Amino acid sequence: MFKRSFRSRDAGSSQREAATTTMDSQHRVDKSARLTKKGPARDPQKVSKLQRSLGAEEASRLPQKQARPPSDKALAPSPIVTLTVGGEGRLFAAHEDVLCHAPFFQEALRSRHYLDAQTKRIALPDEEPEVFSAILEYLYKGDYYPRLLPSSKHHNSWELEDSLPRRATPNTTPTINDSPRLGRAGHTPQTPSAVEATVYLSSIGQHLLRDTVIYCAAERYGLDELKRLALRKQGLQSGIDVGTILRSAQYCYAHTPDNDSRLRAHYLALIIRCRKTFKRSGTMQAEMEKCGSDVYGEGSGKLFFDLFVAMCNHLDDVIDASNARTPKTI
Repeated sequence: MFKRSFRSRDAGSSQREAATTTMDSQHRVDKSARLTKKGPARDPQKVSKLQRSLGAEEASRLPQKQARPPSDKALAPSPIVTLTVGGEGRLFAAHEDVLCHAPFFQEALRSRHYLDAQTKRIALPDEEPEVFSAILEYLYKGDYYPRLLPSSKHHNSWELEDSLPRRATPNTTPTINDSPRLGRAGHTPQTPSAVEATVYLSSIGQHLLRDTVIYCAAERYGLDELKRLALRKQGLQSGIDVGTILRSAQYCYAHTPDNDSRLRAHYLALIIRCRKTFKRSGTMQAEMEKCGSDVYGEGSGKLFFDLFVAMCNHLDDVIDASNARTPKTI
């Protein structure tokens, strides 16, 4: 009898608990429904923004795809090309993909006109080893020694790396110490430095300005950026004698096309600005007398005709400016 009463009590309590649970759940449902009805409508823009943020979070949790391993072709090193430069056949070595940045070498490697197919060698007998070394340094590093650096003393100006003052040596030949500014505004001439400004060319047996020779070499190899770099370095060294400037100017005329007037204009401006120095020098007359012999290459004599025209134009500008300030009389 006691067992039956306990069971009846347990059954009753379980029924009361189930009823309570059912009432609580219904109460919660009714409360949520009331809140839903009473609450304000959701802004669709906020909902879309929330969905986008949740989507971004889920995307960030997903494991990222692993990058594809590089192919064997990308890992393969570029072939080495050997170059013999100059009359003595000085050897240089360079990667083929680096050389191909120059259109000249890209065409040479493609046509095999200059290339020995068995040894993969290019012969450049007319090139100067020191000049080609600067070309190769530019292809690998984007500049050649001495590098062009922003000036620490003057805003928006340039100076050469390692341009340390050196002891002046007595020189009987007139020199140019105030080169005109060239290229970007504010290029200032440097004091004589430890950087060698000239290079010896065995083809003509003379020393010429190194940056001018590199500019002409860049023209041959199709390196326009190197031409702009060499042009920017012109005039950053001083103490250059008149003979070297005139020889370099004639070499420039002989090894640049007529439609490239940038470096030519630099020399014309330099000679006009420093005309008193050139007038005192006997080198000017000697160079003008032998300009027809094409010592520096065909077309070098055009320098003096252009110089004559430029000086006449300069003189006309000076006269027009003075007439504008002076009252005209009849």
